[in-house]
Amino acid sequence: MLDLMIRNANLADGRQGIDIAIRGDRIVEVGERIEADARETLVLDNWLVTPPFVDPHFHLDSALSAGRPRVNRSGTLLEGIEIWGELAPTLTPDDVKSRARELCLWSIARGCLAIRSHVDVTDDSLTSVDALLELRDELAPWIDLQLVAFPQNGYYRHADSRSNMIRALDKGVDVVGGIPHFERSTAEGTASVRELCELAAERGLLVDMHCDETDDPLSRHVETLASETQRLGLQGRVAGSHLTSMHSMDTSYVSKLLPLMLEAGLTAIANPLINIVIQGRKDDYPKRRGMTRIKEMITAGIPVALGHDCVMDPWYGLGSHDMLEVAHMAVHVGHMTGVEEMEAVFDGVTSVAARTLHLDGYGVAPGCFADLVVLQARHPAEAIRLRATRLHVLRRGAMIAQTAPEKVALSLGGKRKMIDFLEDGPQ
Repeated sequence: MLDLMIRNANLADGRQGIDIAIRGDRIVEVGERIEADARETLVLDNWLVTPPFVDPHFHLDSALSAGRPRVNRSGTLLEGIEIWGELAPTLTPDDVKSRARELCLWSIARGCLAIRSHVDVTDDSLTSVDALLELRDELAPWIDLQLVAFPQNGYYRHADSRSNMIRALDKGVDVVGGIPHFERSTAEGTASVRELCELAAERGLLVDMHCDETDDPLSRHVETLASETQRLGLQGRVAGSHLTSMHSMDTSYVSKLLPLMLEAGLTAIANPLINIVIQGRKDDYPKRRGMTRIKEMITAGIPVALGHDCVMDPWYGLGSHDMLEVAHMAVHVGHMTGVEEMEAVFDGVTSVAARTLHLDGYGVAPGCFADLVVLQARHPAEAIRLRATRLHVLRRGAMIAQTAPEKVALSLGGKRKMIDFLEDGPQ
């Protein structure tokens, strides 16, 4: 006897009218017209069923803190860092946990069941580290939180970052982070990449560095990151986040850089919402878009994941932690409106992001966890176009969130019409 049978689903790989059989917390069978009894059956109207959305780059410690202690008037990265430096010493564990917990509830409702969150280790008290480690354990039944030890004010630039990094990792933080472009010099940035990668190799940890988050085309720390990844045998375990300087780099140099990244097995994490808001602030016209070269990296075979980065904090006063909004922005700003391109962007907030976090049991296949999202859309491109309603969210086979289908009733000239914005037109 099955616990749940989902019938007549569409899958992201193009299969239609598929049944998904679930027993306990696992998927046991996926196919057409599965003959089996189940305690509960969910019959769909060819809605898209996908594994959960995954946010591979976020900052839970700063989430929902916008306006404290002041507003970022310039909208720049550097003013955001200044404001965070003023706010961080005032934080309490309860404050951090309360805001982060609320954000995670938003995330669950949006069908995002895994977040990689950077957490500032330049606060010598490690208040946010302790708070988010506790929250990671508390919310484990419903969402996977993976924490990155992030030296926000610079690994060398902040006096105690190196010792704080070790303390954070000893407490159980999962991933080694860095910010080489914020060090005092290019040489110190290069040295920080080398030392942090060595630390990750010694401890058997993953690496995720804020890298070249600048409009300066001469910020090329991703080249060092690729080199160190190969030297230390970290292929497949390292991500470079933001990489916005690549947008301004000479194409001849990028044609050298992309093969190096591919050879090193780097994953690139773009953050479209934040990148296009923060970058290019000093430009007159024409203004640079500021987002890294997503299309070119995907074409080269480099895995590209997409993160939300911030929600209502010193850097970004908007957002509701909707990963389809992230994908929607990437499609537009990246000139990726072809069907296959939109499918690749959808992968960037699902399967590629999951591989970035090294999540176990992720997917829609026998043996995978029954972590699923039912979308009011027929295929990935439509899901992005509509930023589709998350009808059902399942975690380990249990329904943890539901939203009513979106339909609009029009009354025009005495006639009533229901529309749902789907490709098959008015219902």
